[in-house]
Amino acid sequence: MSAFRVAGVDEAGRGPLAGPVLAAAVVLHPGRPIEGLRDSKLLTARERGRLAVEIRAWAWCWAVGRAEVEEIDAVNILRASLLAMERAVAALPEPPDAAVVDGLHAPRLACPVECRVAADRDLPAVSAASILAKVCRDLEMLALDQRYPGYGFARHKGYPTPEHLRALRRLGPSPVHRRTFAPVREWDAGRGMQS
Repeated sequence: MSAFRVAGVDEAGRGPLAGPVLAAAVVLHPGRPIEGLRDSKLLTARERGRLAVEIRAWAWCWAVGRAEVEEIDAVNILRASLLAMERAVAALPEPPDAAVVDGLHAPRLACPVECRVAADRDLPAVSAASILAKVCRDLEMLALDQRYPGYGFARHKGYPTPEHLRALRRLGPSPVHRRTFAPVREWDAGRGMQS
């Protein structure tokens, strides 16, 4: 009989105008604690990168799931985030006994789920999932920056910064922009965007 395994689950990429939403599920090993785990937003990129290496090496198991831009536009960002979480948990090499999700909404999982606001600050497994999701999504945006130059994805990771909005006005949406998000939708509708 295995030990009780709780997966921490979190996503990255709900707010950007471009790119997929990614989620991670992490089951930490009780005998291998990882120092410095906390909400990914409270860490530098270097700290997140170092911790992501440790999480992959020392966690009992981990997995990443995703929902593509087309899915985000088809079902909305909340449902796409939940799909990414469902896919991350389903991809774990061993199913968890339970899951704790950062936030208010529960994905449909084959195990009991607890939703907890700010769990990425309080629970190490959720912090680990937050870090892994953020690091994986940032790497994805670096790759998209190479495929779609001019938007600045490497710098702003798809978030609606002034730089990104200027690029969107100048270039129009790329294939990885979320068409249902207001600034992109407005451009598609031919109304343009306000400066």
